[in-house]
Amino acid sequence: MRVIAGKARSLRLKTPEGMDTRPTTDRIKETLFNMLMPYLPDAVFVDLFSGSGGIGIEALSRGARHAYFVENQKNALACITDNLNFTHLMEQATIMKQDVLSALASIHEKEVDVIFMDPPYGQEYEKQVLLQLKTMPYVTEDTLIVIEASLDTDFSYLEAMGYYLKKEKCYKTNKHVFCQKL
Repeated sequence: MRVIAGKARSLRLKTPEGMDTRPTTDRIKETLFNMLMPYLPDAVFVDLFSGSGGIGIEALSRGARHAYFVENQKNALACITDNLNFTHLMEQATIMKQDVLSALASIHEKEVDVIFMDPPYGQEYEKQVLLQLKTMPYVTEDTLIVIEASLDTDFSYLEAMGYYLKKEKCYKTNKHVFCQKL
């Protein structure tokens, strides 16, 4: 896995050993960031369930001002730290060593531009996170929320929860769902 573009372009990133994380492939990451480019200049980016930190690092490399990395797995945290140091992006990062739901209340920003989450599939974490995000003052109608999920994950509840589906991009084995507050 590598940084695709920006100031850390082509640098190889470490990934945690084992099956607890599913690093986003370079091809899917490139497609995702082509869609995110208008949101990234000077952005505050939140990478939930960060794994290796590859998504947040890509955002920083492409012009985000600051990124939060939320992860509670010890091996993944070590990878995030190593990858941020290796790419020289540590000064623009906040690493939060806790579970996602408790971390959301610890983010103190006036507004967050992009929130990306790649939770474990099939456990409905995305639903829990979306419920909590509704109450966070930094999530506005302009905040873009991107969820990486399995192809069969149902998001028909979004509108009832106060979000609208902006876009959905399907790949062979998973998808990205883009939503915003109503």
